[in-house]
Amino acid sequence: MTEERTITVALGGQPNVGKSTVFNLLTGLSQHVGNWPGKTVERKEGVYSHNGARVKIVDLPGTYSLTANSAEELIARDHIIRERPDVVVAVIDASAMERNLYLVAELLPLPSPVIVALNMMDVAEQNLMEIEPDVLQAALGVPVVPMIATKNQGIRELVEAIDRLARDGAEYEPKRPEIKDDHRAVLQEIKGLIASDVPKPYPVDWVSLKLLEGDAEIMRMMEERLPEDIWKRVYAILMEHEDAIVAVASGRYDWIGRMTRAALVRPRVGQVTLTEKLDRWATHPLWGLIVLAGILGLVFGLTYSVGAPLQGLLETYVVEASARFVTGALAGAPAWLVGLLVDGIIGGVGTVLTFIPILLIFFAFMGLLEDVGYMARAGYVMDRFMHLMGLHGKSFLPLFLGFGCNVPAVMGARVIESRQGRLLTIMLAPLMPCTARMMILAFMTPLFFGPAAPLVAWSLVGLSLIVLAVSGIVINRVAFGGERSAFIMELPLYHVPNWRTILMLVWQRSLAFFKRAGTVILVVSVVLWALSVLPTGEIQTSYLARMGQLLAPVGALMGLSWQMMVALFTSFIAKENAIASLGVLFGAGGEASLAEMLPTVMTSAAALSFLVVQMLFIPCVATVATVRSETDSWKWTLFNVLFLLVVSFGAGILVYQLAVVLGWG
Repeated sequence: MTEERTITVALGGQPNVGKSTVFNLLTGLSQHVGNWPGKTVERKEGVYSHNGARVKIVDLPGTYSLTANSAEELIARDHIIRERPDVVVAVIDASAMERNLYLVAELLPLPSPVIVALNMMDVAEQNLMEIEPDVLQAALGVPVVPMIATKNQGIRELVEAIDRLARDGAEYEPKRPEIKDDHRAVLQEIKGLIASDVPKPYPVDWVSLKLLEGDAEIMRMMEERLPEDIWKRVYAILMEHEDAIVAVASGRYDWIGRMTRAALVRPRVGQVTLTEKLDRWATHPLWGLIVLAGILGLVFGLTYSVGAPLQGLLETYVVEASARFVTGALAGAPAWLVGLLVDGIIGGVGTVLTFIPILLIFFAFMGLLEDVGYMARAGYVMDRFMHLMGLHGKSFLPLFLGFGCNVPAVMGARVIESRQGRLLTIMLAPLMPCTARMMILAFMTPLFFGPAAPLVAWSLVGLSLIVLAVSGIVINRVAFGGERSAFIMELPLYHVPNWRTILMLVWQRSLAFFKRAGTVILVVSVVLWALSVLPTGEIQTSYLARMGQLLAPVGALMGLSWQMMVALFTSFIAKENAIASLGVLFGAGGEASLAEMLPTVMTSAAALSFLVVQMLFIPCVATVATVRSETDSWKWTLFNVLFLLVVSFGAGILVYQLAVVLGWG
C-alpha cells in the first residue's frame, strides 16, 4: 500500500443504529455536507488516514432495504453498484440484530465486500441479550466488529478491519442468502434469458433476483434493454410467479434465522427490559402526552432561567460595550460611518448574536432527544392527533424537527410514503415555531409580560400548534377529501446518548447560524440602515419609512407601527431579521438598548399581536425555497405563502382587538 492510495468506504445502515456516531468518530471535523447529484437527499463525506492510506468515507442514506421504494434506497444501492467502494460497512443495532440483518442480506449479493459493525452492544446487554460476535462472524463469513460507538469502543478495530479487507480481502467468504427451493429454477430461467443484456456494472444474479421481487426500477431498465420477444417471455414468467417476492423474502428470513441461531440468546420470557419499563410511561395514551409536554416545558424553562440571563449579559457586555467603544474610537469620523457601524452592524447583527445561549439550549435538547431514542415515542403518542388532520404519527417526526428549523422539517416529510400525507406535512411544517421564532419570543416576552413571560411564550407556542392542527383539518378536507393514512413505526430501544454526536450537531447548526449572521443578516441590516437614513438622514422621511407607511393601514388594525410591519416583512429573509430590523429602526446601537426602548414605543396588546403574527407568519425564504423544491410545484408554494399571510394577519387583528376590549391596549 502506497501513500497515494485511497480507500473508499461506503457506510450503510438502517435508521437509528448509530451510523452518524460512527461517521463522526471516523472523520472528526474533516466532513463535507452537500446533496447527492440531482437529489435533495443529504450527502456526507469525510476522510481519515491509516497505515499509509487515505480513507474516504461516504455516508449512505439510512434505509431499511435496497428496494426501489424511495430516493434513499436508490441512492444507496446505485452508489455501491456503480462506484464500487472498496468496502461497505453495514452498521447494525445489536439489540435489533435480526431486523438489521435484512439489510445485510441485501448488501451481500452486491459487488463490494461487506464488514458488519455490530453497534450498541451495551444496549443489547441492558435489554438482557447475549451475543457472540465471533460465532456470528463464522456464520456470516464476513468480518464482524462489536462496537459501542457512544463510548468510542470498537472504532480502532473497525479501522483495522477496513484496512485488512481493502488490502487483501482477508476473512471474506460470505454465506449469501438464497431464494426458497420452489423458485430456484425460475430464477435460473430468468438469469439465462437476460444474462447477455444486463448492462454493466449491474451483477446478473442481482438483477435476476430484483426482477423476481418486482423491483420497479430494474423492471424499467430491463424492459428498455431486452429485445421485445425476450422481454415478453421474461414478463410472462414474472406474471406466472407473482408470489416469487415471498420466496425471496422467506429465503432471507431463513438465512437470518440460521445466522443468529447460535450467536444470539434472547431474554427469558417474563423478564422486563429497561425500554419496556420506560415505555410504560413514554407511550401511554395519557402519561405519554404529559411526558412530552413536560419535556417541552423543560426546554422553555431552561431557556428563560439560563438562556435569557446569558443573553442579557451578552447584550450589556458585548453589544452595548462594542457600540460605546466604536462611538468613542470614531469620535471625529463622518456621522454616516459611525451610524453604519453602530446602528447598522452592531445594532442589527450584534442583537441577533445575543441569541447564542438560547440557540445552544434548543440545539442541544433536540440532539439529545433524537440520540436517546425518544423522538419516535413522541410520534407514537401524537398519532391520534395527527389522524385528525389525515396524517399519522410519522408526520410528527418531521414536524417536531421544526422546533429547530423549518427547512429540515419540510425536507423530513420525505419519510411519509403517501403523496397526500407528504404534501400536507410540508404545508403545515412552516407553522412549527422554529428556533428563530423562539428567540424572538424569548427576547420580547420578558419586556412586556414580566413574570408571566414563560406562560405567555408557552401559550403562543400552543397557539401555533392549535392553528397547525386546525389548518391541517381544513386543508385535508378541502384539498384531499379527508383521506387518512395508515401508521407503522419502529420504536428503537433507548440508549445512553453520545455526547460527542450531540456536540457535533450543536456545532454544525451553530456554525450555520453564524454563517447566516455573517452574510444574510449582515447584508439585510446594512441595507435597512441605508434605507432608514436616505435620502435626508432622518428615519421619519427615509425610503424605509415611505415603504413602511404603505403597510401602516394593515398594521393599525393590529396596533403595529410601520416600523413593526417592516420588521415583520424583513423576517422573510431570515426570522432573526425581525430583531435586527428593530435594532436598526429604533437605533438600538446607541445609548439605549433595544430591550429598553421597545416597551416605550409599544403597548402590551401590540406586542402580543406582533408575536402572534410572527409565530404564524410566512416562513423564511430558505423554507419557501425548500417547499418549492420538495413539492416541485409553484402552485402549492404560493398557496402556502398566501394561506399563512391570511392566517397570521387574521389572528393578529383578532388578538389585538380582543386585547383592547379587555383593556390591555
